[in-house]
Order: sequence, then C-alpha cells, then structure tokens
Amino acid sequence: MKLKINKLTVFLLLLFLFVGFVVKFTIFKNSEKSIANQTAIATLNSDELVNSFTLDEKKSNALYEGKIIEVTGKIKEISFINQRITVILTSNNKTFGVICDMNPNQKEKIKKLSINQKITVKGICKGFLKDVILLDCFIDFSANE
Repeated sequence: MKLKINKLTVFLLLLFLFVGFVVKFTIFKNSEKSIANQTAIATLNSDELVNSFTLDEKKSNALYEGKIIEVTGKIKEISFINQRITVILTSNNKTFGVICDMNPNQKEKIKKLSINQKITVKGICKGFLKDVILLDCFIDFSANE
C-alpha cells in the first residue's frame, strides 16, 4: 500500500512539473521573440499614424488596434519612470504624438538615443487616448541607419 502511495506521489509530482513547463513555454512566451521577429502589418511615420487616428479613430482602431505596426518618427522625450521606459515620438500635430512603451530589454539601446533623433520602433498598437499608444516596443536600428 505504501509503495502505491509513493508511486502515485512521484507520478503526480512529475505531472505537475510537466504541466508547469508546458504553461511556461506556451502561455508565457518571451515577448521579444513574439514581436521583434514578426512582420508589422503596417509601416508608417508618426505623422501618418496620428493623422489617421485624429481624422477617423474608429477606422484606425479597426486597422491597427491590437496589431504589430512599425512607426518612424523623431524623439520628443525619453523617460525612465516607475520601472517603465517610454519614448514619445513627435508629429506635425502639436497636440498629439506617439507614446512608445518600450520592452524592458531595450534599455541599453534607449540609453544611446537622443532628443530629435529619428528612429523606427515596432510595437503593438493599443489605440488612441491623448496620443497613439504602442506597447512592448522594439527599436529597429537597422532601419535607423
């Protein structure tokens, strides 16, 4: 009887470990692999993106929201607040811009950037509040050279 309980315990422990590894490698994939290596559905400059949302927010949400897009623009501001790295791109509209919430592993690349530098970022468009919001962004230095 004791031998059956030990086998059952070992079996349940192995099953638990197996399920843990499956969950880790399927559900919690590294976002760098999932975004940085994927093709963007659209490539725009910051002016085009902001104009699209200010002219027809509903249509722009249908086109871009929840999708990976690539945006080129000049840096207006860089901030490192509350463990978040944010780069704001300017647009020809003085009121609105593009807020790029950067992936944390981009920190070293961001330290090399400067205000008014033209960059290309790839991220997931989350829509428009006061600015267009991109999440989990990656800098594409090859596009910036």
